Amino acid sequence: MHSIPSAILGKVVRKHNSNYYYKKIPFRVDLVTLLYGVFSYCNGLRELCEGMLGCEGKLNHLGFDKAPARSTLSDANTKRSYLSFESLYFELLHQYHSFISDSRLKGLSIRNLKIIDSTTIQLFSEILRGVGCNPLNEAKKKGGIKVHAMMDAFSGVAEFVRMTEARTHDRKFLFHIELPANSFIVFDKAYNVYSQFAKWTVQKIWFVARMKDNAIFRVTKVMIDNTRKKNAKGVLKEQYITIGYKNTNTAPLRLQLRRITFKAYDGKVYVFITNNFKLPAAKVALIYKCRWMIELLFKQIKQNFPLRYFWGNSENAIKMQVYCVLIAQLLMVVIRKKSATKKSFANMITLIRLHLMSYIALFEFIKDTYKAWRKNNSTPLAFSP
Repeated sequence: MHSIPSAILGKVVRKHNSNYYYKKIPFRVDLVTLLYGVFSYCNGLRELCEGMLGCEGKLNHLGFDKAPARSTLSDANTKRSYLSFESLYFELLHQYHSFISDSRLKGLSIRNLKIIDSTTIQLFSEILRGVGCNPLNEAKKKGGIKVHAMMDAFSGVAEFVRMTEARTHDRKFLFHIELPANSFIVFDKAYNVYSQFAKWTVQKIWFVARMKDNAIFRVTKVMIDNTRKKNAKGVLKEQYITIGYKNTNTAPLRLQLRRITFKAYDGKVYVFITNNFKLPAAKVALIYKCRWMIELLFKQIKQNFPLRYFWGNSENAIKMQVYCVLIAQLLMVVIRKKSATKKSFANMITLIRLHLMSYIALFEFIKDTYKAWRKNNSTPLAFSP
C-alpha cells in the first residue's frame, strides 16, 4: 500500500463520499481486499474472503485487524459506486505518469502517441447485452462488457477507459476522446469515421489507421510507385486521395488523406491512411506497428489477473473489478520500474502472488530474488546428524 499515497485515497473518498454509507467496510479496506483478490487470482468472492481469513494475523500492517465478512463485501461491491475506483486509477496515473513514461520508443521521434482498441469480456449473465447469434435449445445468451481503452505508447498503461455493452460499435469511442494539438493516434480499420477525421485535421490531431477494403476514394496525386519493382518491400505506393463524407445535414464533403501501401518482410500487404502529410511514409508504417502494444496490454491483463469470473452480478461490481485490475496493472508497472528488474511481467506477478503476505523487501526481492534471499539468510543452517 506504500505505492498508493494516503493523500490520494483521502482525496478520492472526499470526492465521492465513499465512506458515508459503508462504515463497516471503509473504502481503504474494500480496496485492499479487492486488490488481494486480484493479485492472488481469486475466482470468486468466497475464495477471496476465505483467503483473507487465513491472513488475519498479517493484516495489521495493512491497516485493519480482521478480514471483512463475505456479505459485507458483497453489499459494498454492489452499492459503493465504481467511480471511486475509477478516480483512484486516474489519480495514480497522474501521480506516476512521468515516472513510468519512456521517451526512447524505438525509431520514433514523435512526442505524444496514443493507441486505441477494445477488448470484450464475456459474462455468464444478461447484465450487459452480448454480441453474436442467439444460442440454441433455449439456452441463455451470454452477456458481455466491452472495455474501450486509449493507451499511452510511452508508458504502457491505459490513459482513458470506457466500458459499454459488448454490442456497442468501436467507432463510437472516438467521440469521447479529447486530445491536445499535435497528438498522434493509431487504431484499426474498425474506427474509420471520416467526419471525425476531418475534425481532427482542423484541430491538428494526426491519426494513422488501416483503410477499409470497401472504401471509395479518388486519387489526386501519386507520390511513390514501386509496385513494378521486382521483390519490392517496404513502401510500395504513396498516394494523395480524397474521400467523401457527410456532416449532419449538409451536402457531402471531401477529405484529403494520404494512402500508403506497405509490404512487410513476411509478404503481407497493408494499406494505411493518415491526415499527416509531413511524416515519411516508412514512419507512418512504423507508427501503425506500435498499435500491437495495446494488444499486448490486453493479453497481459487477461492472462495475469482474474477477469473470467466476477465477484458480483451487478454492473457496478463488474466495473469495480475491472478498475481494480487496471490499478493492479499500473502498480506492477511502477514496481517494475522502481526495482529495475529484468523479469518478465508474468514472472513478476507470479513471484508477488506467492509472497503476497510474506515480510520481504519487495523491490530487492523482485530485482534479484536469489541475492535478496541470501542477504536475508546469511547465517548458514545447522543440520543435526
